[in-house]
Amino acid sequence: MDLLKRSAAECIGTLILVFLGCGAVCIGADLLGIATAFGLAVTVMIYAIGTISGCHINPAVSAALCAARKFPVKDTIAYCAAQFLGAALGAGLILLVMGMDALSISGLGMTAPAAGISAFQVVLAEFIGTFILMLVIMGVAVDRRAPAGFAGIAIGGSVLAAILAVGAISGGSLNPARTFGPDLMALFFAGSDALWTTFPLYIAGPVLGAVCAALLYCRMAGRENC
Repeated sequence: MDLLKRSAAECIGTLILVFLGCGAVCIGADLLGIATAFGLAVTVMIYAIGTISGCHINPAVSAALCAARKFPVKDTIAYCAAQFLGAALGAGLILLVMGMDALSISGLGMTAPAAGISAFQVVLAEFIGTFILMLVIMGVAVDRRAPAGFAGIAIGGSVLAAILAVGAISGGSLNPARTFGPDLMALFFAGSDALWTTFPLYIAGPVLGAVCAALLYCRMAGRENC
């Protein structure tokens, strides 16, 4: 399938991920509810668009697959652009549906460090959470020996578990696009500086974690399987 159609699927998938997950934040769901919303969103999107684009819906995942030589550089750039666009559209859609209260009360589901948490702790928490997610992706979706049909459940479950583990520390982004969308809308409509201050942490942690997991998995499994 051509790159434009696959990128469109990534844009739509990321839009839905942000709308469902960040929407749960905006209605006041607790950590379990938020983690469940994101986990289920990832699961259903894998089954919905996985056959079209592979359903990365996460720039860290695309970058990691590229680093592991499982995805072309040109496609990675297109996918990441589509994912960031989709995340911005998803956050904008929340604003249209829920109004400005969603921004003033919950920041459209922006991810931010918990009180007293350092930048290093945020990057480390995001690194670990995304490392776990990417390790599961490699095992159930990339490895040639993986059984068919279980990727969505396993990957969605890993998202849920990782957010439960690190959500109270870093916000549990695991996905630079998921953080970018609300941060961008907050910049436009509330003058927030999160896009310049905390957003870089949510690029560094997830991308480094995902790349390390992908390279480690290929090292352990061998190139014949990865």
